[in-house]
Amino acid sequence: MMKKKLISWLMSGLMWVHGAVIAGIKFDIHGLEERLKENVSVYLDAIPDSERQLDFGFQARITNEVSKALQALGHYDSTIVFSIEDNMSNKDITVVLDIKDGPPILITDVDVQLNGAAAFDPAFATFLKSAPKKGDVLNQGQYDALKSGIQSLAIRRGYFDSDYALTRLEVAPKLKKAYIRLHFNSGSRYHLGQIIYKNSHINEQLLDSILMLKEGNPYLASDLSAYNQALSNTGWFSSVLIEAEFDYMRDNRIPISVYLNPAPSNQLETGIGYSTDSGLRVKFGWMKPWLNRRGHSLHTDLYVSKPKTILGSTYKIPLEGFQHKYYEVQIGFVKHENSNIESFAWSSSVSRHWKYDSGWQGSVHFNWLYTGYTQGTNVNIINLFLPGINFFRVKHQSGAMSSWGGKESITFDVTDRLWGAEINLRRVVWQTSWIRSLNTNNRIIMRLNGGGVFTHEFKRVPPSLRFFAGGDNSIRGYGYELISPKNNIGKPLGGSYITTGSLEYNYRITGNYWVAMFTDVGDTWTNRAPSWNMSVGVGVRWESPIGPVRFDVAHGFKNTRDDFRLHFSLGPEL
Repeated sequence: MMKKKLISWLMSGLMWVHGAVIAGIKFDIHGLEERLKENVSVYLDAIPDSERQLDFGFQARITNEVSKALQALGHYDSTIVFSIEDNMSNKDITVVLDIKDGPPILITDVDVQLNGAAAFDPAFATFLKSAPKKGDVLNQGQYDALKSGIQSLAIRRGYFDSDYALTRLEVAPKLKKAYIRLHFNSGSRYHLGQIIYKNSHINEQLLDSILMLKEGNPYLASDLSAYNQALSNTGWFSSVLIEAEFDYMRDNRIPISVYLNPAPSNQLETGIGYSTDSGLRVKFGWMKPWLNRRGHSLHTDLYVSKPKTILGSTYKIPLEGFQHKYYEVQIGFVKHENSNIESFAWSSSVSRHWKYDSGWQGSVHFNWLYTGYTQGTNVNIINLFLPGINFFRVKHQSGAMSSWGGKESITFDVTDRLWGAEINLRRVVWQTSWIRSLNTNNRIIMRLNGGGVFTHEFKRVPPSLRFFAGGDNSIRGYGYELISPKNNIGKPLGGSYITTGSLEYNYRITGNYWVAMFTDVGDTWTNRAPSWNMSVGVGVRWESPIGPVRFDVAHGFKNTRDDFRLHFSLGPEL
């Protein structure tokens, strides 16, 4: 490489044709700290290739761009020394810039004045805490952000008559001083006028029960957005649009129109999946998102797979404040087969639900269960009334394979001869799982589940209330529901207690594809201490458009039937 110090671009004409466009001029910047260097690079990279030619005009262009980049960050006294590296070709030239940024401009005075109602609005006081301070190095981007931020905050909070009386950034380069002058007249803050629903097929009194917008409240754009989202989440509407009617503002009041379009009264959904536990599974769903003006809804699902068939309907009755309070009435039928047990169950339930701002949801339910089962040569039919409570929470970031999330759930059920049940029984089931990411390419997934049935009549407990482990979503490396206390011919009976856990590491190999390593452990037991069943394995994950697809190969250390088992599943991770 040949390096030449140039006094001016005229000297470059000795090596290249004066004014010729060079196919590949690059810049090599020296002498600046990283943040200044990055800003200079941004300005220089914006020069089109068609304008990169070695002449006086290009040198002046570079000088101007470098000066603007440095002045934006408070450096007005920079010097530039140019040189060129070349390989004796007109196709690959590097312009070397040795830059001294000089002493920075410091902010000497910040004069921000709020006049009008905004002077007493705490949101502005909070915002101004992040404003540039006296003694800071001048950053023109921060000044622009302060100026636009005040105006944007005013519009979002209803100061629609606001405007600046003075906006000025004064710079004295020789004195190394800068002065910020922003005088803002906010005027009065507007308040909400009448809330008007357009084309609503749902009782307006019910909509008002979750209304975050009350006539006379101060205008706040985020309240309109939150109410828009709340109405969209009901499922009652195909579209929701909330608009502030600026053309009808008067007396510091602004009317709000809520434009609503009904959702289709009948909605169908189908789904298909496959896992090694269930084989091919098909799901059909029919939903009526609204049945009447009170917002009642009906959802019916049919789920069919080789080991299990489920048919169920849920009737939902919203209450005032329906985002957080509602009733559900459910009826259902389940048919289930595993290697030793065939069972059926008819069920119905009534439940009252609460949702809390913390993300937790709770319910009190009253379940009726009529179930029959064949286990070996034993045939049993039992009738149970099971009141209980449930608490759960699901939190996760968006995306098929979330980088962060968690799920917690606990359910208590009880039945007793006091109210006509055929056995006395207490049952608890809990589960928790977490997803955490070290960075964009590394994830850790942890799961821990447990439960217990407490009764002196375990032989009469139906299989649907007992515990089994093993399979795709339990302990991989073992067959579906094969980890369980066994009868005298080695068939699973189900246990009184269960504990399972899993630890999994995912690494992104490219795009939406990941590799996984995991270990699972757990057991179910009744009249003995647990004997832990452990497995290890590796797998592949695909973040598909319809959800995570998982393929695993696992070895169960106590699995005497198979050295390895394959597991394939599709569905959410939490």
